[in-house]
Amino acid sequence: MLVLPEQPHLRCMTTGAAEPRSLPVPRTLSLPGAGVLRPAVARLGGAVRRGIESLGRGSRFLADTARAVADVGTWRPHVVTQARLLGVDSLPIALFIALFTGIVLALLASYSFTRAVPLYFVGTLVEKTLTMELAPVLTGLALAGRVGANIAAELGTMAVTEQTDALETLAYDPHAYLVVPRVIAGTLMFPLVVGLAMVVGVAAGWGASTQLLDLSTEEFFKGARLYFDLFDVQYGLVKAASFGFAVTLIGCRAGMTTRGGAQGVGRSSTRAVVYSCVTILVLDAFWAVVWLLGRSPY
Repeated sequence: MLVLPEQPHLRCMTTGAAEPRSLPVPRTLSLPGAGVLRPAVARLGGAVRRGIESLGRGSRFLADTARAVADVGTWRPHVVTQARLLGVDSLPIALFIALFTGIVLALLASYSFTRAVPLYFVGTLVEKTLTMELAPVLTGLALAGRVGANIAAELGTMAVTEQTDALETLAYDPHAYLVVPRVIAGTLMFPLVVGLAMVVGVAAGWGASTQLLDLSTEEFFKGARLYFDLFDVQYGLVKAASFGFAVTLIGCRAGMTTRGGAQGVGRSSTRAVVYSCVTILVLDAFWAVVWLLGRSPY
């Protein structure tokens, strides 16, 4: 009988018994650039997931706020106070912006017009641009910084110090006590502030036209009345109401969801201002598409 010699590499190092030869493991086929694409796809998927989660939390916050409107006895005593804080106290900054906007518009119009365009069209440009666009948008952006940051910081401080939890232990709905009066006050007061800004802006444009330009009062108001339509004021006030609703709601949500102490309050305030400004610009484009697209002014 033929005996084959044992192979050294088939013998176990500990027991000395022979082991079967292991087969080579096939290599995995890798595509070029797979190592670069995998982290990018993971980041994209994470961003999409976080966006969907944020949208869901925002929708739930809006639904809770809508349900809290029925609790009239809780939010009604606080509406007047919030209207003063959010609206009346915001008048100086809004009127200051409208004053210089009207002056700049009058000077810019006179600079842009040539001899082919009558100078009384300065009144037309000041009236149209202020009532329909600049007064609502510039005032909304300014109040987004003042009102949105104020609400987010105030409610954020209450959230991190567990004052909102204390409201629940006292059988108060935090949405009815904190959110609803601020949203209602902002929705009602923003159009009033913007309406006064329209008046001040047009008056500033008239003053600049009569004092700095070769334009009389009759000519300025001739141009202002030439293409005036009540729809201009209505359009600006409706936009202002939507801006007030968005700014206050975003500020309340940012404040109510604050976590992490003082740094969290700072992040919530910043987030409220940024999101409010972006939402104002989006709503401005939305109303332009809904009301102005295809509409004849005559």
